[in-house]
Amino acid sequence: MNDAEVDGLFEELIEAQRGKLLALARRIDPSLVADDLLQPHDHARLASHPAYQFEDGLLAGLLSARAAFTARRRG
Repeated sequence: MNDAEVDGLFEELIEAQRGKLLALARRIDPSLVADDLLQPHDHARLASHPAYQFEDGLLAGLLSARAAFTARRRG
């Protein structure tokens, strides 16, 4: 797998996780929009929901892995 394919895979995984996170957030509070996920601690129901915290952690991990891969590639 070349670097472009890995980049594409990261993008696909990250976008899928963002979609999953937004869908979960809207089940918790239907009034939420994507921008609300940038500051979930401003929304008490999200901040205290264990499933939301878990899924948000998965997204953070994917973003960190992409950053590490990009940094390694750039030397």
